[in-house]
Amino acid sequence: MTPEELSLAISACLKDAVAAGEIALAATDIPEAVRVERPKNREHGDWATSIALQLAKPAGTNPRQLATLLSARLASIAGVSAIDVAGPGFLNITVDAAAAGTLAKAIVEAGPAYGTNTALAGRTVNMEFVSANPTGPLHIGHTRWAALGDSIARVLRASGADVTAEYYINDAGSQMDVFAHSVLSRLHGRGVPEGGYPGEYIADLGHKVLTQHPDIRELTDVAALPVIRGAAYKEQLHDIQATLAEFGVEFDVFFSEQELHDAGAIADAVARLREQGHVFDDGGAVWLRTTDFGDDKDRVMIRANGEPTYFAADAAYYLSKKDRGFTEKIYLLGADHHGYINRLKAIAAAAGDDPEVNIEVLIGQLVSVNGAKLSKRAGNIIELKDLISWLGKDAVRYSLARFPADSPLTLDPELLKKHSNENPVFYVQYAHARSRGAARNAEAAGVDRSVEGKEAFDAALLDHATENELLSHLGSYPSIVAKAAELREPHRVARHLEVIAGAYHRWYDACRITPLGGEDITDLNRTRLWLNDATSQVLANGLDLLGVSAPERM
Repeated sequence: MTPEELSLAISACLKDAVAAGEIALAATDIPEAVRVERPKNREHGDWATSIALQLAKPAGTNPRQLATLLSARLASIAGVSAIDVAGPGFLNITVDAAAAGTLAKAIVEAGPAYGTNTALAGRTVNMEFVSANPTGPLHIGHTRWAALGDSIARVLRASGADVTAEYYINDAGSQMDVFAHSVLSRLHGRGVPEGGYPGEYIADLGHKVLTQHPDIRELTDVAALPVIRGAAYKEQLHDIQATLAEFGVEFDVFFSEQELHDAGAIADAVARLREQGHVFDDGGAVWLRTTDFGDDKDRVMIRANGEPTYFAADAAYYLSKKDRGFTEKIYLLGADHHGYINRLKAIAAAAGDDPEVNIEVLIGQLVSVNGAKLSKRAGNIIELKDLISWLGKDAVRYSLARFPADSPLTLDPELLKKHSNENPVFYVQYAHARSRGAARNAEAAGVDRSVEGKEAFDAALLDHATENELLSHLGSYPSIVAKAAELREPHRVARHLEVIAGAYHRWYDACRITPLGGEDITDLNRTRLWLNDATSQVLANGLDLLGVSAPERM
């Protein structure tokens, strides 16, 4: 019995009780699928649900009475061996070994779809992350959000949400002029201009610009700057995109800030927010009254000299997301951006949205790596490229994904390079590789999941204590994914994979898949192969949500 089957069975029992007049509930009050979870103490059963506590009030009854009534109906379901009403009305459910074991076959048959759910179906989400200025290579400051942002997008999609991953290119403003001046100076052999960008990558960009425009040095600085700005910008953006691809991070949209300016979106945003009654003029400048929505001060949108502020561009960008049909906008910002939370929520409120529903701002803490060296190419930063080359994509991504975003993090490179159980990513990947090795050994020994073309699976044979434990953790995986999506916490998936890996290693040591030499192949061997392959599938599915590979061999 899978968690989904049990969930549907509980819902059916509720509907039957309503139809029989035992419970005074409207059909709309009963969820199609009732949430079931593993109890913290396994002595309390295989699964638990709080549905009686949720429905007691609309049913006009006591939660424990409702749970008792429901338990009587659940006891008659095939595969349920015991029901216990606990505390104020929790239902603890125990299933028999055969019912529990069917999960192994269900997982294999579901394949990559196992763990996906519909908890966020119908939700349209725009998630913006990284959004580094295109004036230099990605560095360690961008690394955490690149890994976490991509993993959050993956768990949201796995839970049914329609997610667009978006990179906001800050290609407008004074930093782009400074960038162009820096490249120009290096082209002419000059030093770094005041406030300019150092690093050998600027010289490299200059060489690429020169290749594309051989006569660039013959132009005046005034004539050369716009050419350099455009060409160097494209090269640097390409470098950023290539680094992200190497890190396994994909974006659906690269959105240009400059295009907002060129399309008149800034002036349009001011006009729209003025129509909403939240824009006012003072001292020759145009302001948005964000204090009406919890901000600590009102914000200037257009300076007295007519120049728009970054805040005005933020407002125009938010409205662009709204116009493109994204009801939910998630912003992933760095540790130094706490001040942006209230102002972004104020923009949402001024635009007529609910800041508690339509916008979410996540702040990530800094990450550091012991022993990391500044980039020779960039000079004053630790490049993401160098981290990937040094530690490997999988080690960096997994390590960043297994901690909450709001916790400061220091990575230990010596640990991440160890091929031992101390290294979490090795521990999980090795469990997957070991399971694939076990499958190859089984094939070599003649063990197959079928006999003469027919599936050979007897769930009742999976009755060893380690099998019960492993099945328990495999069964919890879908709810872990759903919770990770709900809370934007992919570290829950990583930590659960480590639990599964531990349970798998214990099972592997205790239960043979292939028979000893001279012994006959039995349905026990075949059924255990199903469980082995089910574990492989869950580990692969979970690692994929983290953007980490599931190796066949290690």
